[in-house]
Amino acid sequence: MQSFEDLGTAPEITEALAAEGIETPTPLQESAIPVVRQGNNIILEAGPGSGVHAAWAVGVLERVEAGGLRPSALVLCATRDTAERLAESTARLASRTDHRVAALGSSWVLPEQADILFATVEDALARLTAGSLPADAVSILVIDQAHLVEETSGLTGVEKVMDYLPPGTQRILSALPVTEAVSDFTERHFKRTMRLPTPETGIPSRGSVRFRIGPEPREAVALRVIEDVLGDGARHVLVFCRTEDRAADVGDYLTLHGFAAGPPGDESVPVWLGVDALEARDAVRGIGSVVVVSCDAPADPDTLDRRHSHGDDGVVVVLPREVAHLRHLGRRTGYGTVPFPPRPRSHDEIDRLRRTVEAALESEDTAPYMLALEPLLDRYDAVEVAAAALALLRRKVPVAGAGPATPTGPKEERAGSAPAWAKLFVTVGERDGLRKGDLLGAITGETGVPGDAVGRIDIKESHTLVEVHDSVAHQVIEALNGTTIKGRSVRADFDRPRKSSAPARRPRPRQDR
Repeated sequence: MQSFEDLGTAPEITEALAAEGIETPTPLQESAIPVVRQGNNIILEAGPGSGVHAAWAVGVLERVEAGGLRPSALVLCATRDTAERLAESTARLASRTDHRVAALGSSWVLPEQADILFATVEDALARLTAGSLPADAVSILVIDQAHLVEETSGLTGVEKVMDYLPPGTQRILSALPVTEAVSDFTERHFKRTMRLPTPETGIPSRGSVRFRIGPEPREAVALRVIEDVLGDGARHVLVFCRTEDRAADVGDYLTLHGFAAGPPGDESVPVWLGVDALEARDAVRGIGSVVVVSCDAPADPDTLDRRHSHGDDGVVVVLPREVAHLRHLGRRTGYGTVPFPPRPRSHDEIDRLRRTVEAALESEDTAPYMLALEPLLDRYDAVEVAAAALALLRRKVPVAGAGPATPTGPKEERAGSAPAWAKLFVTVGERDGLRKGDLLGAITGETGVPGDAVGRIDIKESHTLVEVHDSVAHQVIEALNGTTIKGRSVRADFDRPRKSSAPARRPRPRQDR
């Protein structure tokens, strides 16, 4: 497939895609767009960087009639920021089709009259419950990155939204990874559904590829990578971009910063710019000390392999939301993915930071914090999680040698005495998919108490027992009651009725457990 015209995409949408620099469909888009266009349910095991947004948005635009004055497609997102970002991207694609696009929770005119509406689960439910969001015309439901919706809103909320929608509504879901909860959700609600891409097995190991995480603009991150690899002794850097126009823009940016760039194989310049991996690799064949850098994350396994099969020193520039996609590509192609952090600017500062961490490992009780980080380790490498924690440490806490830190623990612990513990009963448990880190994060996030004020967490089938410092027990109970964890409304109380100097409250009856 060479173009969206070959795929049968409407001319006005093809023009809008080209204006966004999207000229050739990715394999995911090539497979998914016809399925969506035909009105079939589909599950996309893909994340940002794969072209997953256009994979469903193009088909949705082709199926939805413009000017209906009520939503025909509802897109559920994990956060308002995501809803805003995706709505803006879709609105640019709809600029030539007269579709109205909007997002709830931000500045869009008359969102309830949009043809395609983006919203969080909470915002959608609030409007549906109040009757201010007409749902009778919705024919397409999209659940964007369902694993993140699971974490932020819970999939139970998605089911409540679905109760308002007409029977036969087309269902589109994307997720990376497809968690157990998402898999269970799709088994119950996605019947006669195509799943893309097709799982691959028996993949041999092919080495590794490094990646550098950074914000937009990507060319600024790529510039720093080029500077690092040339400083490490590489003679040339072959930079791959998605399109010719993109390569020209990157070349202009590099030239602005004094880095001469040219076509692959031009030995008079240190940086080469390429688009077609096979042509570029042929042009540089036989030239030694060449490091490959992908300025735009490869969209599919073939692109990753064609660009980075040269050796283990290649680097991919990724946005934070694209890391899961790159790791997924690595698993599908047999490449390990290894972080390639920037060089430290001050070795003395890094040494002090390292000594601070070593001291904490030897003297601090880190178990509560390990529980808080446990869910992240399913999605990120442990080194990445530690690096993020250190970034927060540098921003908020002085490193060793920079002055004393202020104690933040409970009063009993700061005084050196052993704290008293209270046991609490929480109405969410193993059957809800609860993990220890989920509850610990909810407690510390809702109350602001430190992690070391939380002790043993014992998850049962239908409830959980958790120990907290007695001094914060009432604070934790008040904060947790009425919140939602794993899609379930939470009630919390002491594990058994007890006398207290705090304001009286009615003990929860034992039979409610």
